[in-house]
Amino acid sequence: MFRRTFWFTAGAAAGVWATTKVNRKLKQLTPESLAAQAADKAVEAGHKLKDFALDVREGMVRREAELGGALGLEAPVNPDLPVQRHFAVEAARPPASATAYRKLPSHTNHDNPNNRNEDH
Repeated sequence: MFRRTFWFTAGAAAGVWATTKVNRKLKQLTPESLAAQAADKAVEAGHKLKDFALDVREGMVRREAELGGALGLEAPVNPDLPVQRHFAVEAARPPASATAYRKLPSHTNHDNPNNRNEDH
């Protein structure tokens, strides 16, 4: 008699446990619950992306400061003077006229300078 009572109780407990697990899983799979989980994951991903962007920006500022110090660009600035500009391409000074542009060498038809097609 005790064996039957034990196995009946064990079976009832297993049934209650299984029913509870199934009901929890069904509640997790409802559309509202899935939408809430997706929203939480999106917010979490957004925070991680923001942290990454801030870390990148901090590293960029630190590296620019290192390069500026190494190149001597970090000079004390007199507030009365205009901002010094650095021209890194060809000259230390800007061209005589500020609107002068360099022309690239052209191997195209010189009769029609607007023709960009070299096959003609």
